[in-house]
Amino acid sequence: MSMKPLVPGEVPAETVRVARAAFPKGSLAIRVRDELGVMFTDEHFSGLFPARGKRAWSPGRLALVLVLQFVDNLTDRQAAEAVRARIDWKYALGLELTDPGFDHSVLCEFRDRLIGAEGGREVLDGVLTAARERGLLASGGRARTDSTHVLSAVRALNQLELVSECLRSALNAVARVEPDWLRERALQDWFRHYATRADETRFPKDRTKRTQLYERIGTDGMHLLRLVWAADAPQRLRELPEAEILRQAWVQHFHVVEGEVRRRGPKDRPPGATRLASPYDVQARNGVKGEIRWDGYKVHLTESCEPDTAHLITNVVTTHGAVSDDRMATVVHAGLAAKGLLPAEHWVDSGYANAAALTAAHRDHGVALHGPLKSVTSAQSRGDATFGQEAFTVDWDQQQAGCPDGHTSTYWRQARSQQGAPVIRIQFSPRDCKPCPRQPECINSKPGSRRLVRRELTLRPRAEHETLQQARALQQTDEWKDRYKIRAGVEGTVSQGVIAHGLRRSRYRGLAKAGLQHQLTTAAINIVRIDAHLTGKPHAPTRTSPVAALCPTG
Repeated sequence: MSMKPLVPGEVPAETVRVARAAFPKGSLAIRVRDELGVMFTDEHFSGLFPARGKRAWSPGRLALVLVLQFVDNLTDRQAAEAVRARIDWKYALGLELTDPGFDHSVLCEFRDRLIGAEGGREVLDGVLTAARERGLLASGGRARTDSTHVLSAVRALNQLELVSECLRSALNAVARVEPDWLRERALQDWFRHYATRADETRFPKDRTKRTQLYERIGTDGMHLLRLVWAADAPQRLRELPEAEILRQAWVQHFHVVEGEVRRRGPKDRPPGATRLASPYDVQARNGVKGEIRWDGYKVHLTESCEPDTAHLITNVVTTHGAVSDDRMATVVHAGLAAKGLLPAEHWVDSGYANAAALTAAHRDHGVALHGPLKSVTSAQSRGDATFGQEAFTVDWDQQQAGCPDGHTSTYWRQARSQQGAPVIRIQFSPRDCKPCPRQPECINSKPGSRRLVRRELTLRPRAEHETLQQARALQQTDEWKDRYKIRAGVEGTVSQGVIAHGLRRSRYRGLAKAGLQHQLTTAAINIVRIDAHLTGKPHAPTRTSPVAALCPTG
């Protein structure tokens, strides 16, 4: 299809007349057109279509359809039907009442084009631009960020189901492209064990029998891999995505011990960031946040939070579920800087706040990042020991540290943490620490231990350490604690996205499609909030359950 840009014009007179009569008080779609005008033009998406070919439906209008679709959390069929049947949608799109709309498959094709060009960001930015022109959004001020888990579009699998489904998926792919080749080489048991889905199989509960079943699947999968990668096997079998997924899964879950396929132990498997969670969504990962465990993705939402104006989502970032929040502050700030929407103050929870993030935010963007800092603990200061890092003085120029009893460190070295971050290792002499009367308050050593009795410190580089100390001191004040209450409002944004717009569950498979869904969802949330602000609808109050209201204070 080709795209011939359509110059947005006035809404047809007959559409205006009927819409005003049908909606005397207006509707969200009508107010969007009246208050924000044409947010998306065809020129915004000109790079998605070739110059020649059959004329496509207006991509500017399709972008608005996608936003309105996520406003009401509709399927593609329901959205296409709304374009045909709903008068207020025809008004917002500037269509004649007799316009037949399009087939629902057009929305799927348009989303595929948006994914390839990061067009979801164009859609969200179009809404933000309209809000800025209306005076509802500006840089500076305050913003807040939080993340929430997003379930994959496919069913969660336990490890036994995972390896079974990886093998079944590979067998089905091979059977589609080379049925005769597989028929000649398949083991007879394969047709009985892998012809149906894993969840239709009743796995044994006994631990020994489950281990035996696990290793039988591992042996079958290894046999198929050897067949596919044999020299006389058709080349296209090795090019099947399902075959590569099977190979990755078997590397992660099995190894060969004395010629036998054995299951890897938990400590011998790769971390969650690289481990497959499903053969049907290979980019989904197992995530952990507090007590919540899930397979899928994570979305980070940043919104403005100035009083007396609409609280609009200004940035959204989607990652797979295993990415930790402590890596995301710099990513969020880079996204806000690209839009020209950096805040002066950025309020986050403890997951985002760390020394590196606070330092980088101020140094690179002039943003004051605020969030509760996690307490510093070490193996030496646990138990009865009470002296943390704050009890020690640091002389950066002389590269020495002083302990509470007045002793000076004897060792100072630049090093790297387990995560690869630069740190400084500091040690005190055992000759000072062992006879020290304050040793029980400083070192949690076991009686009779053969290890040297000495205190060790691990510090961040000077800029980060000093930023950390200043932030810790600030966070002890009542003023900061009172100001931090503003961050709690972002929980309502997450709740709105989950309850009203289906944010919790991915509609599509893959990180790129999940990211597009989140861009469209946040654009829809912004449309709803702009409409609520313009019509004077107040923010919903914080809801307290009757039992919680009875809880005694303190």
